Amino acid sequence: MFGDRASGSSGRQVKYRGQDFNAQLQLDLKDVYSTHKRTLTVNNKNIRINIPAGVENGQVIKIKGHGGKGTNGGPNGDLYIEFSVINNTQFRRDGNNLYVAVDLDLYKALLGGEIMVNTFDGKVKLTVKPETQNGTKVKLKGKGFPKYKKEGQFGDLYVTYTIDIPIKLSSKEKELFTQLSKLR
Repeated sequence: MFGDRASGSSGRQVKYRGQDFNAQLQLDLKDVYSTHKRTLTVNNKNIRINIPAGVENGQVIKIKGHGGKGTNGGPNGDLYIEFSVINNTQFRRDGNNLYVAVDLDLYKALLGGEIMVNTFDGKVKLTVKPETQNGTKVKLKGKGFPKYKKEGQFGDLYVTYTIDIPIKLSSKEKELFTQLSKLR
């Protein structure tokens, strides 16, 4: 009734997709601050990839067609690259935001003034308000980490002031602080 097709084949070979490959790429946090190209060797083949700024630790990207060869004309497999991002900077990253602690001397905290603060791409001048308390946080909008695949968009940088209390005071300094304490 259905003809002579018991073998299920009409002379055609079945196409098989190639095997997917997995690779891990270790980068420093500074490496993923800007988009750049990198050459990887996978299965004795050099592959030039574009690494977008803002890639996160543990993130996986797929490179279509760079896995194993397909058989009988089937498509190649894909290459999956997992990023391991090592942070060896003074900044702590949380998504696109960066956090940093900055030491502030007691006199600057009490009287206010200007300080230079490191950002990921240089220094900025900050104005410290008089009577700044230990643990005060300041937000620097747009000075954080680049947003993944969103050109020109950045997270924020949060600066936390840590008041540096002077030690080894001279007798004159102790006397002045004693006088100040009596004024309160």
